[in-house]
Amino acid sequence: MARNILVVGELVEGALSPTTAELLGQSTRLVDGGSVAVALLGSGASGAASAAFEAGADKAFTNDDAGYDQYNSDQWVNAVEAALDGVDAVLVAQSSVGRDMAPRLAARQNTAAAMDCINVTDDGGTLKVTRPAYGGNALAEYSFAASPAVATVRAKAFEAIEARGGASGETVELPAAGESRTTIQGRELAEATGLSITEAPVVVSGGRGLGSEEGFQQLEALATAFGTSRAAVGASRAACDLGWYPVSQQVGLTGKVVTPDLYVAVAISGASQHMAGCSGAKMIIAINKDPDANIFQNSKYGIVGDYKAVLPALIEAVKAAS
Repeated sequence: MARNILVVGELVEGALSPTTAELLGQSTRLVDGGSVAVALLGSGASGAASAAFEAGADKAFTNDDAGYDQYNSDQWVNAVEAALDGVDAVLVAQSSVGRDMAPRLAARQNTAAAMDCINVTDDGGTLKVTRPAYGGNALAEYSFAASPAVATVRAKAFEAIEARGGASGETVELPAAGESRTTIQGRELAEATGLSITEAPVVVSGGRGLGSEEGFQQLEALATAFGTSRAAVGASRAACDLGWYPVSQQVGLTGKVVTPDLYVAVAISGASQHMAGCSGAKMIIAINKDPDANIFQNSKYGIVGDYKAVLPALIEAVKAAS
């Protein structure tokens, strides 16, 4: 069944974000003869359109107005609504933008929004989405009774398509940023260095069981062994609340959702709130001295033992394999 899909894109320093490319790639697999469009807002939007065409878009709705550089719900929702003519589904990243925009857009369009999806599929002509439920302990599948369907999708849920070199498409200018009921007075960014945990293929996370912030030094050494271009270090909420690691690296229900190829959970009990943030990992390896820790129920492989004894050997093994 042919359908038209709009991806609400995001820019990182004027370039197309990796998650936007992933959503465009999956959209090309779902349109079945329809079209893929992307909405890009803010400085560098029109310049990023060419990358969007290479990633799968047929049409780009853009506006380079710097007023869009910082997300403002009123302005962004108004702009996206101007691109909805003939659209059957809207896909947005499960980011701070998506979390706020999707429900607002759905309410304005008298439709529904499915949040934090890990899959979007075509089931015999019906668009269906899959999302974790009960803190990640179950998966729920939904279809839509209204149009356009709106869904936010986790980073790394899909593979981007191979870049279509030289691809081009139609570009349509969206309205400039208008009046808003809210004003952004300032923004304080959580400090984080290196690869983002939401983009890293490998995430090494530590919990309260590390005993102190010094324990994260070994986790950083393991991430370095995997490669700083491939691995990042995360932490449980308990570890962040204790001040052992930056809140920007928190994984879980109240932190960030990560979907790496490999998630190494060190001294993490595996509470449902934490699993909600990492259950989408392709493989979980757990290291915990408690053989009854819940994390082992969610792991592909587990090591029962004190991380202080396990990690040095693991670090050397990873270095040797690399």
